[in-house]
Amino acid sequence: MAGRPLPTIDDCDTAPFFEAAKRHELAIQLCSRCEAVLHVPRAHCPQCGSWQTRWQVTNGLGRVYSWTVVEHQVVDGMPTPHTIVLVELEQYPAARLVGHIPGAPELTPGQLMQVWFEHVNDDVVLPQWKPALSG
Repeated sequence: MAGRPLPTIDDCDTAPFFEAAKRHELAIQLCSRCEAVLHVPRAHCPQCGSWQTRWQVTNGLGRVYSWTVVEHQVVDGMPTPHTIVLVELEQYPAARLVGHIPGAPELTPGQLMQVWFEHVNDDVVLPQWKPALSG
C-alpha cells in the first residue's frame, strides 16, 4: 500500500509557501505593484503583468467555503472517513486553501477556521484547518 501523497516542496513558485509553513506561518503571494493575490503562486502577476512579487504572512484565519466528507478509501495512507475542506482566507478572500480534517466534523458554510501545522516528516509541514475556538 502506497503512502500518503505529498507535495513538491522545492518548486521555484511554491517553495516559499512550504518554507513559511515550516516556521508555522501561513503566507500568501501578492503582487508588489497592484497587490493582487497570486494564488496559485506564480512568477508574475496576471492582473498587471509585474514580475515583482512578495510573500505576506496572514493571520491564519479563514472561513469554510466548501467541504466534502470522503467515506470510501480513495487514497492509500488517508483513512476514512476524512474531510477535505476549502477555506477562504479572512485577510485575502481571493485565496482559498484546501485542507484535510480527520473524521467527519460538523461544519457550516462561513464557519471560522484557524490554521494549524501538520509535521508530516522532517521536510514537509502542511498547513491544515480546524474550527476556531470563537467566531
